[in-house]
Formats: sequence, structure tokens, C-alpha cells
Amino acid sequence: MSVSATPDPDGNEPSRPRRRYDSSLRRERAAETRERIVAAGSALVHDFPRWDWRGLTFRAVAERAGVGERTVYRHFGTERELHDAVMHRLQEEAGVSYAELGLDDIADVTARAFATLSSFAVARWAAPDPQQPALVAENQRRHDALIGAVGPSTDDWSDTERRAAAAMLDVLWSVPAYECLITAWNLDSDQATRTVGWVIDLVVGAIRAGRRPDLAGPDG
Repeated sequence: MSVSATPDPDGNEPSRPRRRYDSSLRRERAAETRERIVAAGSALVHDFPRWDWRGLTFRAVAERAGVGERTVYRHFGTERELHDAVMHRLQEEAGVSYAELGLDDIADVTARAFATLSSFAVARWAAPDPQQPALVAENQRRHDALIGAVGPSTDDWSDTERRAAAAMLDVLWSVPAYECLITAWNLDSDQATRTVGWVIDLVVGAIRAGRRPDLAGPDG
């Protein structure tokens, strides 16, 4: 059965009815395109020879995703937004989350982060931290999460003591510490991960027992 044409109000030839626009289909295609872009960004980061995201540009991501550069702009207003989305994807891939991080979670989250390192082309991690805003923000989120994890067991500690304990856990969490165990001490990846986890457990045990870092020294 054919759909009747809509009469023209001026008595001219009837116009054809407009096809109903399927907004759900449009949203689905937009989500697929965004996913394609973020996946391309993740793939680019995995191929970087250094942990430096200056190469994660709209143009580079568009070429990797096989879309136009303007398409990337439609989904991400700035490169910072794109970088944040890619960082979130990398954390998802690693199974790393800072949400409600507790002391008992740190060794496990660290191990998961280390387990993904072999998927990156970065030749050497122990280099000065790059200053791209997304990476700086990522460091700050990790610091805040560690301070939050230390907090419940250190109510009577000073802010400096609390920050020192969180900083020590951050040093152990860091990739350069893991890399040093492998390159300087010839441990394999599993041994390095277990060693870091062992020391994290010692620090966590000290925090729970109320053993504060001695920041004043013998004359304090």
C-alpha cells in the first residue's frame, strides 16, 4: 500500500511525504565513530617510542581512524578532550581505576598497570615527565587517589606525613621503579612486579600500624 502524497497548500503538485528521521540510528552511528576515534588514539599511543603525547593530534588520529579531521573535531572540541578520552580508554584496557582506591587495592592496581607495559612501544620510561595537560592531570588524579587511600588510617598524622606516605606509594607505583628492577637488577617482569608489591605491602602495613615517616630526623 503506497503512502499518499501531501497536498500542496497552494494547489500545486502534491509534495512527497518527508521520511521520518531516525535519531536513534544517528546516535548509534555517532557512538560508533567516536569509538573508532578513541580506539585509533589508543593505538597511536601504544606505538609512541616515548611517553610523550605531542604526536596525539587531531590529524594523526583522523588518519589512523580513517575519518576526516573535521569528524574528530565534531566529537572532541579540543585536543585536551581527545587526550582525556584516550587516557580513560588506556585505564579501562589496563583495568586501572582510581575510584574509591583503598590501601588494600594499591598493590593489585599497580600490578595491573605494569602488566600492560609490554603492549607499548616506549623504549625507556625513566625519562622526565612530559608536560602535556592530560598527563599532568593524570598524575594529579593518581596523587589525589593515593592521599585519599592513606587518609582513613592517618587521621592523627600531619598533612606532611600523610603526603610523604602517599608519595612513597606513588614512587613504588611508578614505571621507572619497575623499569629499574628489570634493567639494573635483571629481574623479569613478574619478579619486578612481585617485588614492588612486596614493598607496597610493607609500607601499607606501616601505615596501618601508625608508624609514621620520620621527617624531623634525630634532632627534630
